[in-house]
Amino acid sequence: MKLVIVGTGYVGLVSGLCFAEFGFETVCVDRDVSRIDSLKKGECPFYEPGLINLLNKHLKETKLLSLSTSLVNSMAGADIVFITVGTPTKKSEDEADLTAVYEVAENIADNIKKYCLVVTKSTVPVGTTKEINKIIEKKVKKENFNVVANPEFLREGSAISDFMRPDRVVIGCDSIKAENIMRELYRPLFLLETPIVSTTIESAEIIKYASNSFLATKIAFINQVADLCEIVGGNVQDVAKAMGLDKRIGSKFLHAGPGFGGSCFPKDVKAFISTAKKFDVDLSIIDSVNRSNLNRPKQIISKIRKQFNNNLLDKTFSILGLSFKPNTDDVRDSTSIMIAESLYKEGAIIKAYDPKAMENAKEILPNIHYSDSINESCIGVDAIIIATEWNEFRALNFKLLKEQMKDYIIFDLRNIYNEDEITNLGFVYCGIGK
Repeated sequence: MKLVIVGTGYVGLVSGLCFAEFGFETVCVDRDVSRIDSLKKGECPFYEPGLINLLNKHLKETKLLSLSTSLVNSMAGADIVFITVGTPTKKSEDEADLTAVYEVAENIADNIKKYCLVVTKSTVPVGTTKEINKIIEKKVKKENFNVVANPEFLREGSAISDFMRPDRVVIGCDSIKAENIMRELYRPLFLLETPIVSTTIESAEIIKYASNSFLATKIAFINQVADLCEIVGGNVQDVAKAMGLDKRIGSKFLHAGPGFGGSCFPKDVKAFISTAKKFDVDLSIIDSVNRSNLNRPKQIISKIRKQFNNNLLDKTFSILGLSFKPNTDDVRDSTSIMIAESLYKEGAIIKAYDPKAMENAKEILPNIHYSDSINESCIGVDAIIIATEWNEFRALNFKLLKEQMKDYIIFDLRNIYNEDEITNLGFVYCGIGK
């Protein structure tokens, strides 16, 4: 089979390279000429562990991957075409902006010459794939295409493993022929006994939003429990551990911190709420999750401010970690960025270090000081804020850092360290939910 992936963003590029790893002839298409040129040179537009190796392997060695700016040329002989363009939140509303999705659907319709399966892999509200079907059937005979909803469940930082060893594959379709083609596409996963879940198109679209919203709910829930623990003398890590041992609950996403960010959870939660409102359905639980998470960085700032008698003017902070999570350079909706920006606006001096995300952060926060190392970032500071749990922040040399700092305060927003160990070294330790 020949596959065409329209869009070389996070989902498109990862999916294209992993399908090539399965052995399929794959073409990744993007109208961004500079991005395609960079990819042809073996340069990835974002950091994801292992991705650069797959790019060079299938671009230069196996030749299973090709890159193009022309959808017309790429679709010649295509069996399956994936729509993987972005669906950002609209600036004026919380709903997903589907402009790019529908534009791609129009272009695909213009270039279907034989039977072709059109697959929505972008995260889209319920009803979008059926709308794509309407767009295409205006120009293409029904026997020459089918549409399928095939949501992705890729986590930044572990996307390749998530694609190659998924918990499940969801196929939403209304055609036996389309379902059989999709099952053949994912046949390499049969050896792993990966569950293939076949549903209606509408169910597949909802599954994606419901999954992300539920995970976001777990994060918001444990953060509020952490607030209670701080007041009454509990320890949220003990609470979360005991909760997680209940198999009905599970331990994942029960880690208290500064809130969720990134390219998926914030926009997907908002879009899910917006979709429900259109159909007059009450998703008040998810709405509360959204509001709670928006308020979370403000609570963290309040906690930091209180430690300095409500005066942050000329206080110097080292922020360790700017990406929204480790193993990515993505700073979209990063709580680290929000905290740094708020502290700066209150007159604080901000020094920062991140292994991968500093270049992206500079576009949002050009006025803070970026350091080349952890040690450099901590020279002369009043406090260290551990904002992202990168592995290299898990074994800091606190004795050395103490020699460089002006005051000795640690805000451990990810609860990486043991409080007693840090306080025994002469630091004031401020964790979450302790």
